[in-house]
Amino acid sequence: MRTDTPVSVKLENYTPYPFAIEQAELDFSLEPEATRVRTKMMVKRLAPGAFVLDGVGLTLNGISIDGQPLGDGDYKVDEETLTIASVPDAFELETDVTINPKANTALSGLYISAGRFCSQCEATGFRRITYWPDRPDVMSRFHVRMDADKAKYPILLSNGTPSKTGDLSDGRHFAEWDDPHPKPSYLFALCAGDYDVWRDTFTTMNGDHVDLGVYVDKGQAKRAEWAMESLKASMKWDEERFGRAYDLGVFNIVAVRDFNFGAMENKGLNIFNSAYVLASPDSATDADFEAIESIVGHEYFHNWTGNRITCRDWFQLCLKEGLTVFRDQEFSSDLRSRPVQRIKDVMTLRARQFAEDAGPLAHPVRPQAYGSIDNLYTATVYVKGAELIRALTVLIGDDAFNKGMQIYFDEFDGTASTIEDFYSCFEKASGKDLSQFRLWYAQAGTPEVTVEEAWDEANATLTLKLSQTTPATPEQDTKKPVPIPLRTALLDGNGGHVPAEGWENGETVIALEEAEKTVTVKVPDGSHRPLLSINRQFSAPIRLKRDLDQAALLELAAAETDPFNIWDSFQSLAKAEIFRLLDEPQSPPDEALVTALADAVRQNEQDPAFAALLTVLPDIGELFQERDPADPAGLDAARKRLRKALAEEMASDAERILAKPSPEPFAPTPDQAGTRAMRTAMIGLTGAKGTPEAASSLKALFDGASNMTESLACLRALISIPGKPRDEAISTFYETWKDNPLVIDKWFAVQAGQGTADDARRLSQHPDFDLSNPNRVRSVAAAFAMTNLAAFHAPDGDGHRVIGDIVARIDKLNPALAARLLTSFEQWKKLEPKARASAETVLTNLRAAGLSQNAMDIVARALD
Repeated sequence: MRTDTPVSVKLENYTPYPFAIEQAELDFSLEPEATRVRTKMMVKRLAPGAFVLDGVGLTLNGISIDGQPLGDGDYKVDEETLTIASVPDAFELETDVTINPKANTALSGLYISAGRFCSQCEATGFRRITYWPDRPDVMSRFHVRMDADKAKYPILLSNGTPSKTGDLSDGRHFAEWDDPHPKPSYLFALCAGDYDVWRDTFTTMNGDHVDLGVYVDKGQAKRAEWAMESLKASMKWDEERFGRAYDLGVFNIVAVRDFNFGAMENKGLNIFNSAYVLASPDSATDADFEAIESIVGHEYFHNWTGNRITCRDWFQLCLKEGLTVFRDQEFSSDLRSRPVQRIKDVMTLRARQFAEDAGPLAHPVRPQAYGSIDNLYTATVYVKGAELIRALTVLIGDDAFNKGMQIYFDEFDGTASTIEDFYSCFEKASGKDLSQFRLWYAQAGTPEVTVEEAWDEANATLTLKLSQTTPATPEQDTKKPVPIPLRTALLDGNGGHVPAEGWENGETVIALEEAEKTVTVKVPDGSHRPLLSINRQFSAPIRLKRDLDQAALLELAAAETDPFNIWDSFQSLAKAEIFRLLDEPQSPPDEALVTALADAVRQNEQDPAFAALLTVLPDIGELFQERDPADPAGLDAARKRLRKALAEEMASDAERILAKPSPEPFAPTPDQAGTRAMRTAMIGLTGAKGTPEAASSLKALFDGASNMTESLACLRALISIPGKPRDEAISTFYETWKDNPLVIDKWFAVQAGQGTADDARRLSQHPDFDLSNPNRVRSVAAAFAMTNLAAFHAPDGDGHRVIGDIVARIDKLNPALAARLLTSFEQWKKLEPKARASAETVLTNLRAAGLSQNAMDIVARALD
């Protein structure tokens, strides 16, 4: 274990690898505790330099060049590398190593999950399998052979297309796979075991036949049906939207219970956390079905944005991830409701990425340095990265964006590219210089745009003064202006737009490219002052600052024609009211606001998914960012008071909506999901009343629930109302689902997400809590620390100690997971004094505890 701060890897130090490996052959003899890996690589020199390969945890049995074994003095091996100082300009290297997958609790490289072999090589896991230049700019064609005990491991899978298979002596068998597409080592995949499989086929737009398979636990094949439907929908959508067809005859997905991430896009063999594959109406919520659809799409879309075109180095991670998140968001928007999807995406951005931007872990979308590559998989890289792609489409227009994407696919197919490569395509397509736009990738922090308005009635002109600032972040005190595209409209207050000179249908895009900008808009003479709707559809990932009082915000919300801005206006109103209630704890919630919010929900019942979102008040994590010092417990209490007032205002609505039956039979369609979203919103409001009568009603709904969406919503609502109904619901839910680990993950998460530190500690000691399983750890530790901020940041410090203890334990098994949990401390410096002192003590103790490199990187950055 390390106690020092990890040495930074810097973008400025990037140099190309001096060798090409055009072809590689890997031969695996699979045994849980002693897998033998023989690797043959065809190497060609590109530039002067020693031949250095990465390798961690490998036992080297033999090494040769062009068939001649190397002696001890011909090479050097240390804990992380194998170096051969003198090699020919072209040669064949063979290595023979042994690894122990069963002992691999880090779940990086080749490991055992539920008795089956599984690999995870992104970002640097391949070096745990064999010696290799484990970096994304070394792309090779792989031929893989595996042999294993046929009874235990009847199915042998890898990347590409299957070729030879056959039986061997002693009950073993073999399979060979060829991948014709050059790929970096992080995209290598291998799975071996006994599975059930849900099969289907797809015919591409080119007329090519593709065999599809989703491999799951025995007896679970039917629960893979939705994942398969999502895969076929993804393949069709990518053809229609981007003109990209699949390029192999086989596409497989394997579901794995023990997995550090959501899924992995390995070429032709995607490996998924089983939580994002398995679904059935009785055991999965609408949110689960939507997540499976989105994540299956995301990993499939990587085939072109990540696999066919990969990233040159890990600093370019946003190139594949931000772009592919944008693509999966667009996919979900086209399949479901675009306005609802946009709101959900922004909720995620504000809760996760804005917080990251405002704390000690802030970093640019393309960082200049990193201590541990595993810690670069952040909301900033993924979610803000996607927002920058979206802002680009607004800035240059859809036609130029689509043209630029085709240039990108055509010019960089089969390469490892950079952000500069990517944006050169859009400069060609649009004729614009996008060098300033790329500043978004180099600067951390969330820009704040201030809007001031001046109305000249005599000349019928509205003058807008716009300014932008970005706060200082670690190692970046001064920020340059970035191009901020603001979708803007002028509203007449009657559901229409006011005509304006040079604006099409009363709408335009204002590009704020400088620190300050003044825009004067001429409207027809005699017009009343128009209402300004700005940053429509959240066209830029910014904080918007306007000097509007409650009356003006209510007027704007009533006049809005953009669904996102309708929702956002009420978010601004609710946020201001929560802050007022925090500062005036004896004051009742504002009746006018509560009535207006309830009326807005009622007026939008024809779009129940949207109406349901209107009932969701700003998250504590978002509120937290605007108070310094922040008092999470006080914010939580104030938020609950406003929510209770809304619940009382809408009591009759809740009764009316919940009196109707839930749609039957269950189908994960947008229409049904919208209806259930409105029902679960009313269930949540019923629970917000906190009365014994509410608990009784919720228990009756829980007992009669015909689907997991509403069953879980009732349990969540009951958790905060102590008493017999709650206790019975907790017990019944567990007894019903104790044999389904994915559902029991939800049972843990619902309690940890609303309970105390003692509850989190109790759950972490439950017989079903499994420190070796990332899903189960996240269901307690992440649910508590990342969604239950009032309890996690309680002044007594017990919440911090609970998570500190779990991190110390998990770090010994799975450093990547420990580091991810530590990011929950990212806002500790904003806390009120007692909680701040507690967080600092826990972090300081962890720094002295001998943590892994992954965890130490987060702790060091948090404390600096």
